[in-house]
Amino acid sequence: MFQNNPLLTQLKKNLHAKSPRVEGIVKSTERGFGFLEVDPQKSYFIPPKNMKNVMHGDKIIALLTIEKDREIVEPEKLIEPFLNRFVGKIEKKDNRLFIVPDYPFLKDLITCQPNKNCINIFQNGDWAVAQLKKHKLKGDHLFYAELTEKITQEDDPLIPWWVTLARHNLDRKEPLAEEDDLILKESDNRKDLTDLDFITIDNTNTKDIDDALFVSEKNNGDISLIVAIADPTAYIKHGSKLDVIASKRIFTNYLPGFNIPMLPRNLSEDICSLNPNKRRPVLACHITVLKNGNISNKIEFFLAWIKSKSKLSYDHVSDWIEKIGSWIPPTKSIANQILILHRLCLLRIKWRKKNAVLFKDSIEYRFHVSEHGKIIDVLIEKRRIAHKIIEESMIVANISAANFLSKNIGFGIYNVHSGFDLVNAENAVSFLRSYNLNFTVKEITTLKGFCNLRRVLNIISNNYIDSRIRRFQSFGDFSTIPGPHFALGFSEYATWTSPIRKYSDMINHRLLKSIIKKEKSIKPGEDIKIKISEQRRRNRMAERDVSDWLYTIFLQKKKYQNQKFNAEITDISRSGIRARLIENGANVFIPGTLIHPIREELNFNQESGKVFINGIMHYKISDLIQVTLSDIRLKTRSIIAKPVFEKFK
Repeated sequence: MFQNNPLLTQLKKNLHAKSPRVEGIVKSTERGFGFLEVDPQKSYFIPPKNMKNVMHGDKIIALLTIEKDREIVEPEKLIEPFLNRFVGKIEKKDNRLFIVPDYPFLKDLITCQPNKNCINIFQNGDWAVAQLKKHKLKGDHLFYAELTEKITQEDDPLIPWWVTLARHNLDRKEPLAEEDDLILKESDNRKDLTDLDFITIDNTNTKDIDDALFVSEKNNGDISLIVAIADPTAYIKHGSKLDVIASKRIFTNYLPGFNIPMLPRNLSEDICSLNPNKRRPVLACHITVLKNGNISNKIEFFLAWIKSKSKLSYDHVSDWIEKIGSWIPPTKSIANQILILHRLCLLRIKWRKKNAVLFKDSIEYRFHVSEHGKIIDVLIEKRRIAHKIIEESMIVANISAANFLSKNIGFGIYNVHSGFDLVNAENAVSFLRSYNLNFTVKEITTLKGFCNLRRVLNIISNNYIDSRIRRFQSFGDFSTIPGPHFALGFSEYATWTSPIRKYSDMINHRLLKSIIKKEKSIKPGEDIKIKISEQRRRNRMAERDVSDWLYTIFLQKKKYQNQKFNAEITDISRSGIRARLIENGANVFIPGTLIHPIREELNFNQESGKVFINGIMHYKISDLIQVTLSDIRLKTRSIIAKPVFEKFK
């Protein structure tokens, strides 16, 4: 009787139109159902039947309904698909191609075909780049993708690197140099400093050496420092083909095991590199560091020729200063250079401890990888005195460059950091007050006050308080006009000491040269800041992704299966704890189910960075705990750990 009744159909349409809609991000689960996350505190259930039309990560509008006294949503309109350009693994079935996206919550096969411009032939297990062309929520009857590029085959030992670089759309190879790129373009007069005993201090395996130092002591206790920096802009003309390539890459991309250089290797590791006993053109800066640690106002930038007398390593120099090991400097003159540089370093550390911000000594982890991509080990590297010698020298040089640019032209590429914005400053002050640390918003939003806060935090050395305050701090940025760098504690800061590796430093080189030569200086466009920040973000994500992949491979070894690891809690999420293994630097996740069996008694407080069980705090960020590895998921590059503890009573 009611079948095909037009009035009933219209009534249903009216009810449907009046039903509330919600907008959010789809979050899928391993059990087929999902949730629409509207905000961090609110989400709605998506039944398995409704999940078939969406993917994890899709931004959608959904119809909100009630089913069996429960709020559920029905996906209705796609705002933004999670997948657009993506990487995945090919599966070939009955001569048909499918691709599985390389994302933790996307496991379904997507029908695919090579697009008309793709010349690759795809086999089962190949890795590929694809473009999603059809989506069920757009009215298409299936999800469909076009293959645009083959990344590599299934048996390639370098899959973690190639797939990650493809995912982030980063270059896999160095740029190629043309014959003209290897010819010195500048004919300017350069000071001949080849007789001076310049030295370089780097890692043993460093090939792209871009800084050399020469120091001398004055009778009054002041120290004269000449910082000589490799000069690739003497070979690469502004606007040339190679310059455009460098401006797109922005950085040398350092990944575990190898790097992809910004410039051709025959430039970055040979012609421009300050290799020992090779005559090289440089951009140099002459600085006087006073005996009280201050930098003299008299700063001179000039073009020069130098010849490094020795390539030294961080470990050898540190051993000799610390009077351990058997290494000794090759000559008395070089030994004297090291001693004066050590004194300069201590002067500047003392000055920065009183007037700026000192860095805490941190541990770094380095993968030892064979040329065939096999992980041999993970090495712990600590910042030693030789690292600090180079660090302090480069900081002095970069402060000097910032002052020189500001004084002469008023622009450049500056590294800036604004400390706290007003809201976060208020939150920081309130948090500090709970620990009887009394600061005002007005105080910590000034450079002097911020530095004082950081010095106080260094003195009390409470990692939990420090981590919470860093959470309130702004992120570092770039500016074309002078601005303070609160995190370093300087009124202005501009890097120019790594032009082989950073395009922003090449820009500053050209500006410094324009001042030296009394030529017109062209202010960088505002768009360069965005390009630098975006490329830095992509490079860092690639480095992290490769590391996560290598850790899952490395920790699958039998000897790690029942081993207890010391770990530091680094973050608290809505469903568990994130921690870093101190022995090797791997990031692990501890889900709530492995912390306490009754979920309702668990409270993961992200705001405070603490975990409560029945109202009692059991874990907080910065805590050191012991864990064992529970599950290593190679497909998702995730490591699940569980804490070692007695059962809660």
